[in-house]
Amino acid sequence: MKNKSLLPDLVPVVTAGAVVMVDQFTKFWIMAQFALYEQLEIIPGFFNLVYVTNTGAAFGMLAGSRTWLRQAFFVTVAIVALVIIIFAYGHLKKQAKIFVYALGLIGGGAIGNLIDRVRFGSVVDFLDFYFGTYHWPAFNVADSAITTGVGLFFLGSFLQHRKEKREMP
Repeated sequence: MKNKSLLPDLVPVVTAGAVVMVDQFTKFWIMAQFALYEQLEIIPGFFNLVYVTNTGAAFGMLAGSRTWLRQAFFVTVAIVALVIIIFAYGHLKKQAKIFVYALGLIGGGAIGNLIDRVRFGSVVDFLDFYFGTYHWPAFNVADSAITTGVGLFFLGSFLQHRKEKREMP
């Protein structure tokens, strides 16, 4: 029997844990320092800190649907996503380390936003980027981690495909 270290298996857990901690701390700080809808211009014409909540999904999708149905849907989606991430990890960890980090980022982001939904019934957003009158929808650290994780996942898939293509006879 080989003595395998559990250390590599902790990478996605530590990554997810770090995302959750930073996400929840920043949300706590925003909620303690700002009144709802208050904003502070950080970089004129480009970036504000703002305290808003989002009862919907990305970009406010489903924000107008019934509260208990919306909550049940989002909590279920987050739990299903986490289960899929756990199962995917077993397969993807053998392919490339980039997938391990991607899954940790996505999982941590999903947990961070799930905590908000369970605690508040909505997600706290505070990063507001804009150019002129165009505002990107406000988002948070969890959203950033999910987006980065998905980007890493696609990059890993692309690199894995190229590697397999080169190895073909």
